[in-house]
Amino acid sequence: MKIRLSEHFGYARLLRFTLPSIVMLVFSSIYGVVDGFFVSNFVGKTAFTAVNFILPFLMILGSVGFMFGTGGGALIAKTMGEGDDRRANELFSLIVYSSVVCGVILAGLGFLLLRPLAAALGAEGAMLQDCITYGTVLLPAIPAYVLQYEFQCLCVTAEKPNLGLGVTVASGLTNMVLDALFVAVLGFGLPGAAAATALSQCVGGLLPLAYFARGRGGRLRLGATRWDGRALGKTCTNGSSELMSNISMSLVSMLYNAQLLRYAGEDGIAAYGVLMYVSMIFQAMFIGYSVGTAPVVSYHFGAGNRTELHSLLRKSGTILAAFAVAMFAAARLLAAPLSHLFVGYDAALLALTQHAFAIFSFGFLFSGFAIFGSSFFTALNDGLVSAAISFLRTLVFQVLCVLVFPLVWQVDGIWASLVAAEAMAVCVTLGFLRVKQSTYHY
Repeated sequence: MKIRLSEHFGYARLLRFTLPSIVMLVFSSIYGVVDGFFVSNFVGKTAFTAVNFILPFLMILGSVGFMFGTGGGALIAKTMGEGDDRRANELFSLIVYSSVVCGVILAGLGFLLLRPLAAALGAEGAMLQDCITYGTVLLPAIPAYVLQYEFQCLCVTAEKPNLGLGVTVASGLTNMVLDALFVAVLGFGLPGAAAATALSQCVGGLLPLAYFARGRGGRLRLGATRWDGRALGKTCTNGSSELMSNISMSLVSMLYNAQLLRYAGEDGIAAYGVLMYVSMIFQAMFIGYSVGTAPVVSYHFGAGNRTELHSLLRKSGTILAAFAVAMFAAARLLAAPLSHLFVGYDAALLALTQHAFAIFSFGFLFSGFAIFGSSFFTALNDGLVSAAISFLRTLVFQVLCVLVFPLVWQVDGIWASLVAAEAMAVCVTLGFLRVKQSTYHY
């Protein structure tokens, strides 16, 4: 049964509506991990380290899609809530076309920066060459990567969450099958893993583009539009928190890699890579839930339904608390098998990764609340507060902790800094929710 944005959302309906987004982002994260598994086990530790070293830069380029998707989705859903579907379709088309142009520009910029950036961050020798090899193959697919991120959000706004899930599954299966074929069977090595990811991103970005271009998107479809700099500016402002979150996480990952290279060598970067793969999967549940609820919040905000906003916020807090406990328990139980899956071939690296897991897992008790809080304010079209939460959570707190904690606790301080930053972000989120209550009446 189709669920519409205008309905009342109890716990069951809220979970049913957000489930495709949750599964979509979890599945997307899982197939993103597949590269790491095949590279680590079939190419080697140096190549695995190189992938983790350069991946944050590539993710920065693609994260513009989240800005267009979340910021544009909030504006489009608010416009639909106001009853103007024609204008909503114009905005939808403008945002998609603009993101394609932006993706092409970013791909060109990536080619210029790839080698000097990797070298500046400390990569050298075989590791530097592996960084360049992996990045060079992936960069032509950046426009599709931007669209893939964007449509993960806009499919929900179009009341087509199952479309987003189906596309993500198709993209993920493409990556998994091609990784196995190119790397494990044909022995193409690192270029094969990169090619598998690039082709899967094309599937994830171009399939929904074709779907909406054929006018089968229900309430939203690609068509004629007109330039509206103000609307694009509002989209970028609304989505700036998600853009900031993704860019900050990538920049912080580069800083973590530099610190780990200093305190633990290449093994530290490899262990951090395993933690980030697991974190991507677990936090995808929080992000997926936030993406799924955002159009509902925007719609009822546009419709002036304060009672439903209050209900959504209260129910979301309960659901996120349950997710947090489950994620923490799962991380503790799965630490050993997941570490062994990626780095079981190296006893010292395996021991380091398992020890890191024991500290890192506490972060899952906190991270979901700040992720949702930022998304909630984006949905209310309050990009400034949303960006502040993301900026503090993903950049300020983490940079401060990762620079200071290792001075006292060495490598353990690096793992603990992740937990401390998430806990501080929860406090900030609760403060903003309290302060802004009188403005939005949720």
